[in-house]
Amino acid sequence: MELKIYNTNGSETGRTINVDDSIFAIQPNDHAIYLDCKQYLADQRQGTHKSKERSENAHSTRKLKRQKGTGGARSGDLKSPVFVGGGTIFGPKPRDYRFKLNVKVKRLARRSALSYKVADNALTILEDFSFDAPKTKSMVQILNNLKINDKKSLIVIEKPNNFVSLSARNLQNVRVVNACELNTYDILNASNVVLCEGALPEISRVLASN
Repeated sequence: MELKIYNTNGSETGRTINVDDSIFAIQPNDHAIYLDCKQYLADQRQGTHKSKERSENAHSTRKLKRQKGTGGARSGDLKSPVFVGGGTIFGPKPRDYRFKLNVKVKRLARRSALSYKVADNALTILEDFSFDAPKTKSMVQILNNLKINDKKSLIVIEKPNNFVSLSARNLQNVRVVNACELNTYDILNASNVVLCEGALPEISRVLASN
């Protein structure tokens, strides 16, 4: 498959690049996408939630009333879950939400997500660019030229570039990632994906057919 290459002015360069059909033009696998996104979101969870159980509450163990003869239900101490301020029954405990997912499934999910973007005309190949200094205005100008300034965008660059990353840091709808950090959730969460030309070889290397 051949895709057009655009420059930072938003116009076609007259060049095209041949991309791997096994990455950008496959039949998407929705279940693989679901599993990869689920794992990504699970990894973001701290899992530090905790509620106090009966034995952890700082209350007196004095019995509140006699066992029989009151006409009401029997009760123990204030730690009982039936009283306000008592312990929580089966409350949340700290846990690790991470789970294992096979590398082949993750690659399939990323290829499926990229194929969806190509099919929706939501993927742009952009010439490599850089800035002499961090400047948000310059990044906004590029997005305006590409006519995606009002959409949630994902920009994939070849390697870490502080000037490019810092230029997009204050833009709410723009995320910059390195080619080696590309993940399914970020691809699908963006309305438009902008792949820098230099990032394609790294993407092809990581997502090559198994």
